[in-house]
Amino acid sequence: MNRSKLREKLNETLKAVFPILAIVLLLCFTIAPISPGILTTFLMGAALLILGMLLFSFGVEMSMTPMGERVGTVMTKRRSLTLMVSASFILGLIITVSEPDLQVLARQVPSIPSPVIILTVAAGVGAFLVAAVLRMLFGIPLSHMLMGFYLLVFLLTLFVQADFLAVAFDSGGVTTGPMTVPFIMALGIGISAIRSDKHAADDSFGLVSLCSVGPILAVLILGMIYRPDQTQSVSQTIPHIDNTVDLRRLFTGQIPTYLKEMALSLLPIVIFFALFQLLSRDMQKKALIKIGIGLAYTYGGLVLFLTGVNVGFMPAGSYLGQTIASLPYAWVIIPIGMVIGYFIVRAEPAVFVLTRQVEEMTSGAVSARAMGLSLSVGVSLSIGIAMLRVLTGISIMWFILPGYGTALLLSLFVPKIFTAIAFDSGGVASGPMTATFLLPFAMGACQAAGGNLITDAFGVVAMVAMTPLITIQVMGLVFRLGESRRHRNALEGALSLGSFGDREIIEL
Repeated sequence: MNRSKLREKLNETLKAVFPILAIVLLLCFTIAPISPGILTTFLMGAALLILGMLLFSFGVEMSMTPMGERVGTVMTKRRSLTLMVSASFILGLIITVSEPDLQVLARQVPSIPSPVIILTVAAGVGAFLVAAVLRMLFGIPLSHMLMGFYLLVFLLTLFVQADFLAVAFDSGGVTTGPMTVPFIMALGIGISAIRSDKHAADDSFGLVSLCSVGPILAVLILGMIYRPDQTQSVSQTIPHIDNTVDLRRLFTGQIPTYLKEMALSLLPIVIFFALFQLLSRDMQKKALIKIGIGLAYTYGGLVLFLTGVNVGFMPAGSYLGQTIASLPYAWVIIPIGMVIGYFIVRAEPAVFVLTRQVEEMTSGAVSARAMGLSLSVGVSLSIGIAMLRVLTGISIMWFILPGYGTALLLSLFVPKIFTAIAFDSGGVASGPMTATFLLPFAMGACQAAGGNLITDAFGVVAMVAMTPLITIQVMGLVFRLGESRRHRNALEGALSLGSFGDREIIEL
């Protein structure tokens, strides 16, 4: 590893995780006291999370990004529509089955077997990855496709029982996480690199956004078939730690599980890429070795990250939510949730990937810092609304319908690239940190408030996925207005020069 690169990534990771640690510690020592065992587990989980994010960010740059770009380029060069459609569907299917966020959500949904949910969501992603690739090839406007598909989504909600809606919208957010985003975004860049038209760079974004719609539609259709008993619920087990040996056993006992899960998750992607390499044979041995090392980093990083958040963060999130919602002034959970939401999105591994790629593809016109700020504001609003729902039991549709309506309306007025980035950002923001800390936080609060877990606690991921669609496009609207003002000032300056003669202009 390059030392300066290591220092840079460590700095990024600490900046992302430290605010969350500070907020949780402040709560623990003030209004939400927790046992030393849970606190120690949380701190141990945070240490693993930091190390995991560090290895993951190195691994993605070395492996997932070049693999995705290579697959996209080879698919496009072959100019076979059958190959592109079949390869895109298989790719979407296997990557989604590998997604750790989906595994977390599926285990927390009662009454429906986890494999049924996972395969349904994976099929939805596969079908919509095909739609996204075809959109890029034929230059179909993203806003038109999003409007059509979301109209279909809201039409289907009329035929699905209300208890199932929050789970359906949550599924759209969890599918675009640390495994899916790097590969799919790189795939888009690889496909757009073959095109020479002026809209190629803009169209490289938008794959993630369409892949977020597929799972919602698929799970809504599943909800029309399944009639689950919503009285069942999944509660988060609070670990009992008496000493350091118990702490070690808690983490080491779970690591083999995630070693196996991540090996099974990465294996299909590796096999898929190996087959493509056998067909194309255009990568040098040195590049393949680098990808192999990157995959090892990605694997190790994800194992450590998932062990940290699942073992350390989930119990702490659930217990904190339960404690705060039990206070006489339970409303305080709304501003606390907003502060946690503002900082927690910065710790999402896929957010690192998205913000860097956006800055590179727009040549700095949309900076990673501006993107990060817009995402933080959006997620902060999301969690505030989600906590309000937990306390009051307001239906998620009262927020989802106007929220998506506003986002789709904004898409008519902002530059195309901002619409694509905004809808991509919605999926990226709702990653493993949301699924393993904020969802248990909401579930714990819901249990304390005596609400319905399925209708009131679920929906956090959906809210986190929705608000960035508005905040990023508002940023695009400001950008467009700024460009118009600069253009108008330049035009006025040119017109004012017209009143001078050649000699006066030269003198000026």
